[in-house]
Amino acid sequence: MNYDDIIDLPHYEPKYHPRMLPYKRAAQFKPFLPLRGYSELVREVEQQVREEMDPNMYVDLDEKEEPAY
Repeated sequence: MNYDDIIDLPHYEPKYHPRMLPYKRAAQFKPFLPLRGYSELVREVEQQVREEMDPNMYVDLDEKEEPAY
């Protein structure tokens, strides 16, 4: 494609909607954390379950081998 007919035109500026400030625009791209606090909740529940279970009845997942696929 050849853009010679539009390459020198000024950048479009809307009349009724001002440009967003750079810091507000950057905020759109921040990491999305919908589950804030979820990992702490999982750890609390895990601790409660471990306290209620017989230690001989579970396998520590950190020590369990990953299955070979």
